[in-house]
Amino acid sequence: MAALVKGRVTPEALGEDREGKVAASQVIFTGALVCRNAAGYLVKGVVATGLVGVGCAVDDFDNGSGANGAINAKYRPGVFRFANSGGADEITFAQTGDVCFVVDDQTVAKTDGSSARSPAGIVDHVDDIGVWVRFDEALTLAATA
Repeated sequence: MAALVKGRVTPEALGEDREGKVAASQVIFTGALVCRNAAGYLVKGVVATGLVGVGCAVDDFDNGSGANGAINAKYRPGVFRFANSGGADEITFAQTGDVCFVVDDQTVAKTDGSSARSPAGIVDHVDDIGVWVRFDEALTLAATA
């Protein structure tokens, strides 16, 4: 396209929810940690490489018998509390501002599990119930580059 020669109305994404195509054979539940895989499809959080956390599922989405992209799912970036991993992978106050890693669709860990886990997001804070994770795909990718 050529450069603008007059003003225009530029489309804007309003609201907090985002939407993406769901990978084949995925069932994502409300409140689940949602990731994007290397092909760009949304998946629930699992121990795997090539994923990046994008947010929290806003509803249930069942593509269990569908092909890649057969349905769309809505997720919300922002700060959400997830379960803390245990033992040597337990996240503490000292990890505030660090990248945390996906264990499953409701749990995050301090380490990448010897390169087996993908980044979930950035630790915002930790309380007695869990880890508050900031989901911002671009920020997380930049922090792990």
